[in-house]
Amino acid sequence: MAEPRVAVLLALLILAAPSIAAQDNEDWTSNEIDPATWEDGPELEGSPMDIPQPGDPVLAINVSYTPGHFSSVVEGEIIIELFPLWAPMTTANMIMHVESGIYDGIFFHRVIDDFVIQGGDPTCTTIGIYPATTLTCGNGGDGHTLEMEHNENLSHVDGAIGMARGPDPDSADTQWYIAETEAHNLDPENRDDEGYATFGVVRMGMSHVRAIALVPTTDDPTGSEPITNPASSAGRPIPYEVHISKIEMIGVVASPPDESGDEDGGFGGIILAIGGGLFTIALWLWSFALIGGIVWAIREDGLPFLSDKEIEEAVDALLELDT
Repeated sequence: MAEPRVAVLLALLILAAPSIAAQDNEDWTSNEIDPATWEDGPELEGSPMDIPQPGDPVLAINVSYTPGHFSSVVEGEIIIELFPLWAPMTTANMIMHVESGIYDGIFFHRVIDDFVIQGGDPTCTTIGIYPATTLTCGNGGDGHTLEMEHNENLSHVDGAIGMARGPDPDSADTQWYIAETEAHNLDPENRDDEGYATFGVVRMGMSHVRAIALVPTTDDPTGSEPITNPASSAGRPIPYEVHISKIEMIGVVASPPDESGDEDGGFGGIILAIGGGLFTIALWLWSFALIGGIVWAIREDGLPFLSDKEIEEAVDALLELDT
C-alpha cells in the first residue's frame, strides 16, 4: 500500500527538518572557547594584546617536528587569537587562507632561534623525501598582496604573529611568522621602512614555538649553537621537517561570565533556557499532532498513490525550504 509509506515519509521529513536547518548553521563562529582553559602561553609584558577579546577568532596550527638529533617526533598544537578590531584586513586575509586549506601540508621554511619561526608559503611542500621541495619555496604565495596595516595596540610581543613581506611594505601575501621572543625591533616606530604588521598572538602551545626555534637548521646544524654555518642565513630546518599538517579555525573567544558570577547568565539565562525548552517541547508536540493527523486522514479517506519520482520531488522541495 502506498498510503502508509507516504505517511512515514512525511513524518520523517517533518522531524528531520529542524535538525537539517541546525546543521547548516553550525560553523566555527558559533564555538565559544573559554580563555581560562588556555595554558602554556607567551611571556606577558602589559600589552593590550595580553587580554583575550570576546568574539575574536581563534585558529589552531597542528605541527609535528623533531626537536634535535636523536630525538623522537613531537606532535602538538599552537592556538592563536586574531585581532579583527585592530587589524581587520590582515585578519580577514589570514582567515580566508586558512579556510581555503592553502597551509595544510606545508612546513616552516625559516627558523631562527631567539627571533621567529616562519611559514605560510604554499609552495613549501616536501617532494619525495625532505628537504627536497620546490624551487620557489621561501618566495611563494598566492599572488595577492596585502596593504600594510598597523594599530597602536599591536606590537611584536612574545608570541605575536605577523605578516612576512618583501622590501615593499605592501607586499605581504600568504607568509607569516611567530615571534619566539619579543621582537620590538620589527615594530614600525623602531624602523625606517614602516616595520611589519602583527595581527594576533599565541594563546597556548608556546612551548612548541620555542622548541621549533631550536631545531637544527642550515644556519645552526647542531641545534644548540656550538657550531654555526656563516654561509647560510636561510634558517631552513634540516635534516628534519617542521611539518604543518593542518591549520583550522576552531572558534571565537568566549564572553566572560556576567557580574553575578553565573556563567549561565543569571536570571535572564534561566528564563532563556526555560523558553528554549518550552519551544522545543511545543515543536515536538506539533510534529506528533501533524503526524497523527496524516495517519487519521489516511485511515479515513486514503491518499492517492504516489510514484517514487513524485516522492523524490516532494523531498527535494522540502529540503529546499530548509536551505
